Amino acid sequence: MGKKTSNRFDNSCVNPHTGIAVVGNMNVGKTTLFERMCKGKTESLNIPGNTVSVSSAKIKGTDYVAYDTPGIYSIFSTNEDAQISRNIILQANGSCNIQGVIVVADAKNMKRSLAIALQYAEFGIPMMLDVNMIDESASLGIQINTRSLSTLLGINVVKTIARDGIGVQKLISGISEMKIANSLIEYPDWIRDYLTVIEDILQTEEPYSKVIGILLLSGDPGVEKYIENRFGSGMLMQLKNLAANYNKGKNTDAAILLTNLFYKKAEKIVAEIQTDEPPLKSPFIAKFGDWCTSFRTGIPIAMIILLFLYLFIGSFGASFLVDNINNTIFKGILIPAAQKLISPIPNAFIRDMIIDPDFGILPAGVFLALGLVLPVLFCFYIAFGVLEDSGYLARLSILLDKVFQKMGLNGKGVIPLVMGFSCVTMAILTTRMLDTNKEKNIATFLLILGMPCAPLLAVMFIILGKMHISASITVFGIIFTQIFIAGILANKILPGRRSPLLMILPSMRLPKPDQIVKSAVTKTYFFMKEAIPVFIFASFLVFIFDRMGGLAMLEYIFKPITSDLMGLPEKSVQVFIKTIIRRESGATEIEHLSYSYTNVQLVINLLVMTSLSPCINATIILFKERGTKAAVSILCAVMTYAVLIGTVLNYVCRSFKITFT
Repeated sequence: MGKKTSNRFDNSCVNPHTGIAVVGNMNVGKTTLFERMCKGKTESLNIPGNTVSVSSAKIKGTDYVAYDTPGIYSIFSTNEDAQISRNIILQANGSCNIQGVIVVADAKNMKRSLAIALQYAEFGIPMMLDVNMIDESASLGIQINTRSLSTLLGINVVKTIARDGIGVQKLISGISEMKIANSLIEYPDWIRDYLTVIEDILQTEEPYSKVIGILLLSGDPGVEKYIENRFGSGMLMQLKNLAANYNKGKNTDAAILLTNLFYKKAEKIVAEIQTDEPPLKSPFIAKFGDWCTSFRTGIPIAMIILLFLYLFIGSFGASFLVDNINNTIFKGILIPAAQKLISPIPNAFIRDMIIDPDFGILPAGVFLALGLVLPVLFCFYIAFGVLEDSGYLARLSILLDKVFQKMGLNGKGVIPLVMGFSCVTMAILTTRMLDTNKEKNIATFLLILGMPCAPLLAVMFIILGKMHISASITVFGIIFTQIFIAGILANKILPGRRSPLLMILPSMRLPKPDQIVKSAVTKTYFFMKEAIPVFIFASFLVFIFDRMGGLAMLEYIFKPITSDLMGLPEKSVQVFIKTIIRRESGATEIEHLSYSYTNVQLVINLLVMTSLSPCINATIILFKERGTKAAVSILCAVMTYAVLIGTVLNYVCRSFKITFT
């Protein structure tokens, strides 16, 4: 069916308005992929006849414009989202100029996604298939043969993890190689006859003759409007009468019949290209999985697992591994070698810009990213992979869902908050797993507000261990209380919705070490590739700011706040400045200067350090993940709160003569 002059993407049509529609089911990661693919300003486009708008933006490194369409269940649906996804391709709005389609598939539910892909194949325009969330499907024991799938469909098939940016560049590179997909649906004889008549009537001037025919047969009002606008009311009446005649006497509604045809074909394809690993038949592991979701047994299990997570990521990754890598490789080899290499440069300013131990591009940019972020991130991905691959992560989310609902999150929000006790920078990254912007903003706000990372937490234990137990109760009691209360308030204040906890509960199984390590290496590589240029740029800016006297100016400005309001010694300003640069630097500084503090001042300083501001690394990631507006709002809120809590605690301790001794 259909007269196609070429099976390839027509590059001659490329112009600044060439459109690529990003389509697929709901919750397959379309918007995440769209945001990863595109750069610059995002515009909102209104499709005529619809109230729902579509986001559009230029695809990075190309002249194409991507359109993020709403998620749909079927093109035969009558709801407005489905109408938009059809109309944008049928050129209801000429400015879209859709030349190709990217169908985003959920690797965990290929049957549903392939049904959509087969439906869009009937449009007869170039397309490609993106099998997204392959890490989640792997954790469920699902393996997809994308090479066989590509052969069956006759188009390029790409695998991605859109939230981490993995595979996105390959997808972008493949846009110019998009092809028209094979038409694989075997229609009943009466529908084939009907489509032949439609094609003869419309002839070669209509590129969408087949999809017009099947949509008209299912009674779609959008395609009727398209026919009337393109061919006139006379042609519309003729084709409607034709569809009515062919529909006459049929026992099954055409839309239902067509939907079933596509789903049955998708089911057959899935049987050919997908293999499912059978669950491990172990009575103990199955029983353990049940214990993890029961409140009585699940809470103790969660506490033990969280302790192991802290020991692996916080103690082993952020302390042992980072310290040894820094001392052996960076301080022992790379930094001395870099200093020797840079020393012949006659200009001292340039030498310092490159190798200054506090703000130089190499120590604070490249070496910091490789020596601090990389080991911790790799350990996190290993630990997270074990939780996900074993099936425990889903059970932990179910266990804590009701508690986190009060804070505007669902059960998945427990993961980034727990990771905050290891590294706030990494924890902000894990907010990508949350479904809505509101949830991501709340989780990020709580992380910035009151999560002491591993280095700061270690110093807290050392300092508080020398005081009365009331000091520890005060510090950690305030931290946990403020997180819960702040979450409740943020839920009420921030606009948006909280998504329900919808997830597949996989069987508990023993994780596969090789798969976990491979995934961790891939994710770490893609993050570092993206992050290192940002760290270098930030180090350069801080270096220039310091040389211009900016840091000294901040110390002078904030002395009245630290001394008069919070009752802290003057040296606390340099502690806060170093905390903002690197939290472990501030933690080391307060331990070094603890002799000049009273116990009350130490308690106040530790709390203010926790809430004052994240380190530069976390701040960079905060702006990168949440955007300028949300990042500035979060930072202003937590900084104001830090001064307030320090001031209030200072006056309370003075008024009630609390000394923590």
